[in-house]
Amino acid sequence: MAGIDPRAVIEEFLDSHSLDYDRKDENTFLVTLPGEHKLQTHCALTVKDRSLSVAAFVIRKPDENAEQVFDWCLRKNATMFGIAFAINGVGDLYLVGKVILTSVSEQELDRLLGAVLQYSDAAFNPLLELGFASAIRREWAWRISRGESLANLQVFEHLI
Repeated sequence: MAGIDPRAVIEEFLDSHSLDYDRKDENTFLVTLPGEHKLQTHCALTVKDRSLSVAAFVIRKPDENAEQVFDWCLRKNATMFGIAFAINGVGDLYLVGKVILTSVSEQELDRLLGAVLQYSDAAFNPLLELGFASAIRREWAWRISRGESLANLQVFEHLI
């Protein structure tokens, strides 16, 4: 891969897959991945001296049951490939990963972003149930009181 700019490979991949992205700077791509449960997963691909890192926001700091949420994530990490759950300084949950720069290719980007999307989307509802059940119940009651749609909350009906 000598002589091939990994930034060009990333840009070509994102363009060829019609992914929404912006350039934060020369080395950082801010990508929006469309999902099913989590409608959008925002992630940053950052080219460093020897590696490409990915960090994708999953959920903010849990309102409740933080220990259970973090336990769930640690157990899930043991079954995941190339990506792992992590928390930032305020307790927000991210998916993070890193690959050696010389391995950046269309196939590796597909695997890396595919893993981010799969893990983020699959974890979204279970993490919301664990970390935000009370907020979901309040939102449900508020929508009922105002005659608002419950369509996107139906998956959480068992919590009510």
